[in-house]
Amino acid sequence: MLSLNEVSKLAGQKELFLGVSFHVRPGDRIGLIGPNGAGKSTLFGIILGSVEPDEGSVARAGGVRMGWLPQEMVPARGQSVIERAVDVCEEAGRLRAELELVQSAMHRETDPHVLTGLASSHAALFEKLEHLVGYNLEARAEKVLEGLGFRAHQFKMEATALSGGLVMRLELARLLLAEPDLLLLDEPTNHLDLESLMWLEDYLLNCSSALVLVSHDRAFLNRTVQRIVEIEGGMLQEYAGNYDFYLEEKSKRMEIRQATYKNQQDRIRQLERFIDKNRYNNKKAAQAQSRIKTLEKMEKVEAPGSATSEIRFGFPPCVRSGKKVMELANVSKSYGDTQVYSGIDLLVAREDKIAFMGPNGAGKSTLLKILAGTVKPDSGEVSAGLHTSTGYYAQHQWEQLNPEATVFEEVLSVSGDVLQTQLRSLLGSFLFQGDDVFKKTSVLSGGEKARLVLCKLLLQRPNFLLLDEPTNHLDIPSRVVLEKALGEFSGTICFISHDRQFINGVANKILVVKSSGLHVFPGNYDDYLQTWKSRLDDAARDESVKPGANGSRSQAAQKRAEAEWRNELFRARKPLQELIDRIERDLEGCHAELEALRERLADTETYKQAKLAVEIQTQYRQTQGRIDELTGHWESGMLELEQIEEGFRKDRQRQGGTVGCRL
Repeated sequence: MLSLNEVSKLAGQKELFLGVSFHVRPGDRIGLIGPNGAGKSTLFGIILGSVEPDEGSVARAGGVRMGWLPQEMVPARGQSVIERAVDVCEEAGRLRAELELVQSAMHRETDPHVLTGLASSHAALFEKLEHLVGYNLEARAEKVLEGLGFRAHQFKMEATALSGGLVMRLELARLLLAEPDLLLLDEPTNHLDLESLMWLEDYLLNCSSALVLVSHDRAFLNRTVQRIVEIEGGMLQEYAGNYDFYLEEKSKRMEIRQATYKNQQDRIRQLERFIDKNRYNNKKAAQAQSRIKTLEKMEKVEAPGSATSEIRFGFPPCVRSGKKVMELANVSKSYGDTQVYSGIDLLVAREDKIAFMGPNGAGKSTLLKILAGTVKPDSGEVSAGLHTSTGYYAQHQWEQLNPEATVFEEVLSVSGDVLQTQLRSLLGSFLFQGDDVFKKTSVLSGGEKARLVLCKLLLQRPNFLLLDEPTNHLDIPSRVVLEKALGEFSGTICFISHDRQFINGVANKILVVKSSGLHVFPGNYDDYLQTWKSRLDDAARDESVKPGANGSRSQAAQKRAEAEWRNELFRARKPLQELIDRIERDLEGCHAELEALRERLADTETYKQAKLAVEIQTQYRQTQGRIDELTGHWESGMLELEQIEEGFRKDRQRQGGTVGCRL
């Protein structure tokens, strides 16, 4: 279908690719990964033919139809949403042209075997055309639009009236309806909520198009691709599996590479010692010369290490807030005739790490802005607790940056008494190095703006972080670093994200925003999905059929009971969960120590000191014993935790209750 052969490409003085080859076959599902700036979008351009390689060639199968979703797009004027979605005339025109060519060939051909093949191609093309522009196109378009989060009343809207996120959803819908032979999707999940994202996953799994996908969403990659192609150091490395397989396989390859490099370095040192010792020895000079030639001919193994820079940071210790961090009481908010909230209550407690979930338009960002103080409610009270200091990360970073200020001026505005040399060092850890610090924020990429806002947050040292889609524009290594930093953050967090793996790594509570109000559940995304989601949906269905006032009173009593049950479960779990967390931290430290000891035992230098070797062996056995002991405690703790949860679940089932609750 598609083949890149020995392709090289320069971007200014930077070498993006050097002699790379890449093949796409029918039915392939490929995840294209690499840090921001590695050249993923340029590779898409080369595949599409909009970018010419400096060297090498691109071969495309005759008649192959490619569909591309870029990261940004301007909607066409004069079309409604549904009209734009079904506007696939360009694809239909290509199919008709192909049909005419096949028909002409059939008229000229006399060989029955060739005619059979042409007839088969004609039937396939005709079926595609019928499917594309047939009577059911508008019905299919409506189904795809609904799956991507559009509501029926939006179908007749002018496409130019849509927000940027909805424009990209509309173009994605149009692309899916066209069903090209090869789909090229550049960050398709950036503008989707979780429900739409999971719908897209299912759609792509059942789609006949070959797929090349750029995404920083690890869970999305795991479900949708069967092959990973990584751009690293100007080369393409292929892995025959999903993202988790890639991580495991890359680790194995790195171990082999490190071992190969170490063995070669040991061999080089041996040769050099022999040469230095014997090159002037008449009896062994010939042997020394032979080893010199061996060294010269030896193909050197490159030292393993990261070919690209990665951000590195952690949030510093912050001032401890009171137990109540922020509280909303009877808060209401409307935009024009649209009511977002009516009389909601919410208490955010110290060390809560709450992920806000719900469909786009439900009011997640509005709730975060109310907590941040950038949006005022129409009624109700918002009160901060003792010693609460807030740091807010907006979804659109340019809202928080002065376009005329430089990167350095931005961090200087919040640096307090931090020395300028320390600021430069901190900016370097966020990949702003050299003259990059003098760039104006107006020319920064989305990823650079994201890193700059995170750097400013770190300098402000808040104890209450409010983060609206902080992973947008961050590559996977940066997401992992941010996830780890937030997991270790000693303060309180409320955040919005559609990255399920990120939510799992950070959240200890899930807050679901629905038209019925706010619902809070303990645990991370997996806990919510496995335990709470179906019960919340069941409760919503039950609520829709309950009668008037009596139903409302019954529902209120049920919700109070659910809240009490949930709080009791949380109190019962907390001491044991804290103990398990401590054991896991200790285990992590022991494993790191064991690995360091293992490396020392593998080093031949260790055995030149007999006493040292014995001491290290003793430490190794003691550490292994400590790991076994901690693992036993961990298993016992997890078993006890499961028993507590199972007991609470059975007790709740006996009472005939559910576990969803409205705050």
